[in-house]
Amino acid sequence: MLRLLVCCAAASAWSDGDVERLTVNVHRAIPHDTEAFTQGLLWADGKLYESTGRRERSELRELDPDTGRVARRLPISRMHFGEGLAHHAGRLVMLTWHAERAYVFATDDFRRLDVRTYRGEGWGLCHDAERFVMSDGSDRLTFRDSDSFTATGSVAVTLDGRPLANINELECVDGSIYANVFQTDSLVRIDPGRGHVTQLIDASGLLTRDQAASADVLNGIAFNPDSGRFYITGKLWPLMFEVTFE
Repeated sequence: MLRLLVCCAAASAWSDGDVERLTVNVHRAIPHDTEAFTQGLLWADGKLYESTGRRERSELRELDPDTGRVARRLPISRMHFGEGLAHHAGRLVMLTWHAERAYVFATDDFRRLDVRTYRGEGWGLCHDAERFVMSDGSDRLTFRDSDSFTATGSVAVTLDGRPLANINELECVDGSIYANVFQTDSLVRIDPGRGHVTQLIDASGLLTRDQAASADVLNGIAFNPDSGRFYITGKLWPLMFEVTFE
């Protein structure tokens, strides 16, 4: 409980009247594999995908959005720590933390198609229909070419005029970027043009005290455009939640 109180106090200190404050409205709780160290969560073409981390345990997964069951899984290199996940043109792109490699897989059968390289750490990834957007745990988002994965620009993220670091998992939605803020129970919506945070979302209290005791941090955002709802979960969480922000 102390962890949640600290989180909420920090969230309150972040914002002023220019940032819209929202909370999470839970529509449904879905079972989630407590062995999944969730790094990326993604809805694409009517299916739900997840990337997980930890060396020797990192996987690409397809999940049943109704039951949370793992429908397909593909382990990646035992040496690499899996990170964020994005979808573009029938392909899934999965980052690694320190290996400076992004693996490219076919969406239909998880066949590995290619490997892209980058400099620095890989954290979160999404695609906004024109380019990839990538985080590295700092206050900066990097834009990358859809084909070559070459960096084409970047933007510094600020909240109330101050840098917002620890940007983690990303989800591109209708011209905005939603992000987890690492080690907090807060999500933010970012304007990618200016880098300004426009919404601060309090996602604390989703787990009970007993559930939270064996879980790690909130991480994972996927948006279903058909329902207008988000899926959110966390590392080693027993549940995934279908939510709206209100």
